[in-house]
Amino acid sequence: MATAFVFPGQGSQSVGMGQALAETFPAARQIFEEVDAALGEKLTTIIRQGPADALMLTENAQPALMAVSLAAMRVLESEADLDLARDARFVAGHSLGEYSALAAAGALSIGDTARLLRIRGRAMQKAVPVGTGAMAALLGLDFEQAAAVAGEAAQGQVCQAANDNGGGQVVLSGDKAAVERAVEIAKGKGARRAMLLPVSAPFHCALMQPAADAMAQALAEVAVHRPVVPVVANVRARPISEPADVVQALMEQVTGTVRWRESVAFMAQQGVTTFYEVGAGKVLTGLVKRIAEGVRGVAIGTPEDVAAYKGEAG
Repeated sequence: MATAFVFPGQGSQSVGMGQALAETFPAARQIFEEVDAALGEKLTTIIRQGPADALMLTENAQPALMAVSLAAMRVLESEADLDLARDARFVAGHSLGEYSALAAAGALSIGDTARLLRIRGRAMQKAVPVGTGAMAALLGLDFEQAAAVAGEAAQGQVCQAANDNGGGQVVLSGDKAAVERAVEIAKGKGARRAMLLPVSAPFHCALMQPAADAMAQALAEVAVHRPVVPVVANVRARPISEPADVVQALMEQVTGTVRWRESVAFMAQQGVTTFYEVGAGKVLTGLVKRIAEGVRGVAIGTPEDVAAYKGEAG
């Protein structure tokens, strides 16, 4: 029975996430302290106490979600004898979760990952003036249909598929007017639902090029190692291990499509039957079950989840 460990992206954050882990396990506390030290501020306080609008800020949400994921990973390693190199076939993460996956697999240090995500969050926020970009979720159309809607709606502006989440859920991103046109076109093409999302910037589209440039510069300054287990990259939906490929995939990911449906399908084809979602929320646990028939999705984000994993592994 092959397993994969997957890591959530933006939208899974909530005030208080990871708190029970930190209160119960020294290994989790250590990760939060490491992230605070790397950023030179108490991000942990915002994670624990809020306010929610501060945690929602992209520059905070991204390193915060990584911190919770890595805290949970360290607890699994210290309490349940998890060894990724031995126990996992693959790791993967949704958007910023790819950074969590790389840190969990030893390709990036915790401190560097926190700093990169802070830079990424700020650069993505800054890339497009507030109010000029938008994202929309289309439900009930497959990826090809959604991409065709985006192409029709663009009319010389940017409108592209940002996330192929699986289960008939595709997110479009681009110029606000183009994305609004796409919502109307999608309704006419039989989408079950088509709605604008409450996001602060149009992620994963060509408008993010300034952020991709910022990440190229930031990544050039950090040490990237071979991960101990292959990482299925968002933009390729295939495993990567070479440090140069890791850097390239992270740069492409800022403007490219998160190919989550294809990534999960690939892992399932390679024999993965259980996907452990490590960190906040259960978004990916729901998605993997909709993408691949007969697989298990298990969320691990609380001391109780760790105990259940330990019982299963033991």
